[in-house]
Amino acid sequence: MNNVNNVNNVNNVNNVNNQPTLASIQKAQARLNGVVHRTPLMSSQSLSELAGTDLQFKAENLQVTGSFKIRGAFNKVADVADAGAQGVITASSGNHGQAVAWAARYFGLKAHIIVPTTAPAIKIRSAEAFGATVETCGTTSRERLDRARELADKWNYVFIPPYDDAAIMSGQGTIGLEILEDWPKVDTVLVPIGGGGLISGISTAIKESRPDVRVIGVEPQGAAKAFQSRRQGQRVELEHTESIADGLITLSLGHLTYPVVERNVDEVVTVTDDEIRRAFTLLFTRLKLVVEPSGAVTAGFLLNRSHTAVIGQHTVALLSGGNVDPSVVPGLFISA
Repeated sequence: MNNVNNVNNVNNVNNVNNQPTLASIQKAQARLNGVVHRTPLMSSQSLSELAGTDLQFKAENLQVTGSFKIRGAFNKVADVADAGAQGVITASSGNHGQAVAWAARYFGLKAHIIVPTTAPAIKIRSAEAFGATVETCGTTSRERLDRARELADKWNYVFIPPYDDAAIMSGQGTIGLEILEDWPKVDTVLVPIGGGGLISGISTAIKESRPDVRVIGVEPQGAAKAFQSRRQGQRVELEHTESIADGLITLSLGHLTYPVVERNVDEVVTVTDDEIRRAFTLLFTRLKLVVEPSGAVTAGFLLNRSHTAVIGQHTVALLSGGNVDPSVVPGLFISA
């Protein structure tokens, strides 16, 4: 178990105006129409039987730039482009950076991306291919966020938060609307948790539309910031995180995402790295899908027969991304 330090909530950033609403998510959905993919729900009878529920996978690994991140990034960059920004900068473990780079190119803006020294090469190359400059900085989210904000002030660029922003959360929330529209009988949705932007948006869309649908957050055991926060009844910051799910190893939930998670998410659970590897293997062999470890945590939980969360009869597991470095793929296969 990771040691944790209490983090005081900052009242002035927990303003309700800085949180997503059903209306803001619907607005984002209209803006994203024709720009991003409406990703499919995919199923496997054998995996449904293994999970003990009628199971559908929301395949955001097939999304533009290879992950859900384009939804929030495009929504936010559109706002700042409309306001006259000349350039944008962000901090990212990889997927958000690619998405910001893609959106910046769409609007004709310069983009600078700060990534950890451990970022997969495939994610760096993709951001550069979209026209961004990429800089490596440290290994923690705090280090790269501080560096991004420093350069934003120096260059007069607009900082694009990776998760702690209403426009980002609203863009990600469009996934929740699509799930409800495409499978009305869904009763449980599982969502990965990193900084909390994805699950904040999705849970808002779901709870403000169908409060009866359960939302379950899934994170690695080695980065259990939401799990620990719920256990302690306050937002906590981990001293250290470690997992093969590199996109989910933030040290804490955001100041803005934490209250949304507490309000809307029914349960938070964790998975081991071996459970993630098993999910990667099953998704590859049964559905022929390449899903990065961060995107496979939901499947990792559901496909573990010992899971204890309350799972309904009709379940969606979000596969949040597919940007896995080919060099690490052989090490992700495990006996399933």
